[in-house]
Amino acid sequence: MNQMLQEPEVSQEVSQAITQTSHVPETPDLPPAPAHPRFTKPQRVAFVQSSWHREVVEECRIAFLAEIEARHIAPAQVDVFEVPGSFEIPLHAQLLAKTRRYTAIVAAGLVVDGGIYRHEFVADTVIKALMDVQLKTEVPIFSAVLTPQQFHESAAHFDFFRKHFATKGIEVAEACANTLHSLERLRGQVAAGIV
Repeated sequence: MNQMLQEPEVSQEVSQAITQTSHVPETPDLPPAPAHPRFTKPQRVAFVQSSWHREVVEECRIAFLAEIEARHIAPAQVDVFEVPGSFEIPLHAQLLAKTRRYTAIVAAGLVVDGGIYRHEFVADTVIKALMDVQLKTEVPIFSAVLTPQQFHESAAHFDFFRKHFATKGIEVAEACANTLHSLERLRGQVAAGIV
C-alpha cells in the first residue's frame, strides 16, 4: 500500500519566519576583469634577468609573465635570458635589440652592497646604458633593476623583496603593454602621414 507523505500544516507566521531566515542574501557582482586592448601585430618580448639573488628576481619574471599574458602577449612570445648580474644586462639588451626580433626588452635585477663597485654606481650605470640602447635602437626597454638602500641577507628582507619584485613584475608588464600599444598607434599614424 502506497502511502503519501503529507507535509504538516504550518501556520502562516512560522512559514514567514522560515522564509525570512532561509533567504540567502545576494552576493554583490564582482567587477568585470579589465578588458585590455589587443595588438594589431604580433609582439615578442625579451626578458633579461640577473642570476644574482635569483630567488628574489625570479618573482618579477613570474609576475610579469602572468600579467603580460592578461594583456594579450602569450608566455610563448616572451624569451627569457639570464645573465650573471645586473652589470651584464645592457650588453645583452643591446645585442637583442639589434636582432630586430623583439618589440620590447625587459630587464630585471637586484643590485646590493658588496663587491668592488658601489651599488648606486652600478644601478645608475645600468639604467643609463639601457636608456642609451633604447634611444639608439628604438626598441623600448623597461627596467625592474632595483637597488635598495639597505639589504640584509635575512629571511625578512628576502621575503619583503620577493613581494616587492612581484609587484614590480606587474608594473613593468603594464608599462610594457601600454607602451607597445602607444608605439603601434604612433607608427601607424606616421605611416599614414598623420603625424
